[in-house]
Amino acid sequence: MRGIKLVELYEQPTQRTKNKWTLREVVVNPDYVVCLRPDSRAMALLQEGILPEGLDDRQEFTKIQMSRGNGGMDIVVVGGIALIEDKLNLSTKELLKG
Repeated sequence: MRGIKLVELYEQPTQRTKNKWTLREVVVNPDYVVCLRPDSRAMALLQEGILPEGLDDRQEFTKIQMSRGNGGMDIVVVGGIALIEDKLNLSTKELLKG
């Protein structure tokens, strides 16, 4: 597997009524990326001060749709689309060759 390390934003269930948002490293196989899109929900949560401390107010987030056999899964990662596309070495040329 050729994997690329990214930082995922995820909601960790807690005992309280509110869920806690946290960050963790993930390794993504670019061969299974179906779609990248901005995640406006995460940006709104950041503006509301709900996300982990230390994130810049201008931070962008990208939702990555991954293929998983018959289904799929979405993860939200720290970084704008251009940055994530570059890290995953995805480009229009590469996608057209596929």
